[in-house]
Amino acid sequence: MSTGKLIIISAPSGCGKSTIINRIMSKGEMDLAFSVSATNRSPRPGEQHGVNYYFLSDEEFRRHIADNDFVEYEEVYPGRFYGTLRSEIESKCHAGHNVILDIDVKGGVNVKKQFGDKALSLFIQPPSISALRERLENRATDSPEVIDQRVGRAEFELSFAPSYDCVVVNDDLDKAVTETEQIISRYINA
Repeated sequence: MSTGKLIIISAPSGCGKSTIINRIMSKGEMDLAFSVSATNRSPRPGEQHGVNYYFLSDEEFRRHIADNDFVEYEEVYPGRFYGTLRSEIESKCHAGHNVILDIDVKGGVNVKKQFGDKALSLFIQPPSISALRERLENRATDSPEVIDQRVGRAEFELSFAPSYDCVVVNDDLDKAVTETEQIISRYINA
């Protein structure tokens, strides 16, 4: 049995990253397993522990940090943590699956540093900041203040794109899915 590879995918909020990942995984054409992240936020309606996230209490999250159980974690917003448990990656890779990590940009850079050529890092970016703002407004899930916060964070996150192996501009979703899929396929079949 071969050991799987890691595929790190990062993007500012609203760039279509989750949609791209879901489309590629739903095709079932590549042996891909999704790495479930951990967070200390409460589940949203319909989210399940161990499926969408590992929902941890503040105390549990901090204990995992102290025990060095994360390959990466980040305080994305004040008091709001997200991270990738080392055990989540190891169990899926050792089972021979290629593991998709949907993580924030700083975490993506950190995981790439740890795993080197055993990981492919892909950055999904919007065609422009104004296009991103429009997408977030059209979602109609956030207040104007939250949208301003997300856009401000996106401007910062875009500065990390050059640290990634590949950048895909999502100005056309179907094209971005195809391009991302081709990049991943070449990597896992190399």
